[in-house]
Formats: sequence, structure tokens, C-alpha cells
Amino acid sequence: MTSGNPTVRKSARPIHHNWVYRRTVLPILALLRMGASPRKLAWSIAVGLLIGINPLLGTTTVFCLAAAFILRLNLVASQLANHVVYPLELLFVIPFIHIASKLFNLEPIPFSANELFHFARKHPIELIRQLWQWEWHAFVLWAALATVAVPLIALALTPLLRKLLFRVEHHQYPILHPIEHAEHNA
Repeated sequence: MTSGNPTVRKSARPIHHNWVYRRTVLPILALLRMGASPRKLAWSIAVGLLIGINPLLGTTTVFCLAAAFILRLNLVASQLANHVVYPLELLFVIPFIHIASKLFNLEPIPFSANELFHFARKHPIELIRQLWQWEWHAFVLWAALATVAVPLIALALTPLLRKLLFRVEHHQYPILHPIEHAEHNA
């Protein structure tokens, strides 16, 4: 049966999307369908992306919540972007520390586990102080980069999200399978 709708065939197959599409694109489409503005979504995504790669491990969710609240951004979009780039945070933490230690003329971080353990056994308090100094300077470097990158990313995303909104408004990107959509509207 086709629920009285001649355009929906019984043999229509469900739309299967990959994991990335389901977890990133579909929530953005849903936010656009609910009335989120492309500009606000672009800024929310940009802030989430950049907060998601900050070198202070374990702080991204709280920072994203705070930024979304203070800047009145879309919390869902910023957290989605934050969590999407989590692997990049782990990938970038050492380069941020390495570059920051050179820029701020700090003693470089030892990349050998033996050196690090030896230093931890002999001078644990000094190691904690040094780790904090590396992290703090890496954070300052990240903040400087984020100050420039967030507006650039938001400006690049805004027209893309406007085009996506146009397609959503014209039902060119259905979120539901056509049969489910027809049954839901019946």
C-alpha cells in the first residue's frame, strides 16, 4: 500500500547514509529545519571546531558550553563541531606545545618516555611546573590562532549554510525516508 500517495512507491528503498553523514550533516540539517540561522550556525560551528582543538586536554566541552552561553551561539552545533574534531586535539597537542616552547623560549618538552620518567622521579614538582608552563604557552598560541581562524571559518561556512538552508526549504535534502515521511504526514 502506498498510503494514497501516488508519488511514493512501495518498492522505494530506505536511504542509508554513512556514520559521518548521520552524525554531522543530518543534525545541521535538522537545526536549519528548526529555524537556526546560517550565520549563527556558522559561528557556532567555527567556535566549536577551534575550541575542540585547544591544547588543554579535558577542557573542550566546558569551554564550548561557556562560549555558546556567553556568545549566544547554538549549543548543539558548537558541541557537535567540538566532538567531531576531538581526534585532531590529540594530534595537535604536541605540535602546539613544541611550537609554543620555541616561540616563548622555553625548554623543549622531552619526547622520550625515559627522559620524562627520569625527570618525574628526580624533580616531580619541577615537572608539574614545567608541564603547566608548556600547556599554558601552548594555550596562548592556540588562542592567538583561534582569534584569527574563527571569523575566517565562520565567514566561509555562512554562504555554504545559506545554500544548504535553501535546499532544506525546498526539500532537496530529506531527512526521513520518503515512505516514512508520507506515513508521518498522513
